[in-house]
Amino acid sequence: MFVLPGYDALLGFLLIATAVPVLALVVNKLVAPKSRSGERRTTYESGMEPEGGAWIQFNIRYYMFALVFVIFDVETVFLYPWAVAFHRLGLLAFIEALVFIAILVVALAYAWRKGALEWS
Repeated sequence: MFVLPGYDALLGFLLIATAVPVLALVVNKLVAPKSRSGERRTTYESGMEPEGGAWIQFNIRYYMFALVFVIFDVETVFLYPWAVAFHRLGLLAFIEALVFIAILVVALAYAWRKGALEWS
């Protein structure tokens, strides 16, 4: 006797969604190699002997440059569907897109002023 008749598919989906990761973890535990030799703990560098430690610090400029790239890459993901359906959206959607682009231009000006786009 199921109280909510329309939710049996949702219950099945939730059961499968929880069973798949649990099953993957159990299979990994059963199949994974058990040896913990010293050679397995070394860093792999294209078949060459590793030199120095594996932990190095990168300059913050690389992360800032990548973050600015990701922000403006995501911008194109949002603007492409808008551009495809432009003729059906009307004036309000055009104004919303202009506000969105204005916010991104302000973010670009801020990143430029802070030097996030300088590579050297």
